[in-house]
Amino acid sequence: MVEYLSPLDAVFHALSDPTRRAMLKHLSAGEQKVGDLAAPFDMSLAAASKHVKVLEAAGLLRREVRGRAHVCRLDVGPMHAGLEWMRYYEKFWNAQLDTLEEILNSEDSEKEKKS
Repeated sequence: MVEYLSPLDAVFHALSDPTRRAMLKHLSAGEQKVGDLAAPFDMSLAAASKHVKVLEAAGLLRREVRGRAHVCRLDVGPMHAGLEWMRYYEKFWNAQLDTLEEILNSEDSEKEKKS
């Protein structure tokens, strides 16, 4: 298995796959068995289990064994670190775009004065 430098790396890796994102969306409706998570996809139960293990390693999914069934539930806690990381860059890019807007408005004002 891949070793991650931080929990955030594991979260972004888990979210990088559309199948895993879809599984998380299904889990947002409530607990589901691994077989139920696999059902909407053209994949084996073994393949679904690999996706579940990646989500579990990232902390985005909690799995509980109930008899022979593996029941999964969503844990959004680790997503908060990713959200905070994105908010930092949102502030950065908003500041950059605000500066660009000021420059463009200033250039437009100069052009209007010359006309």
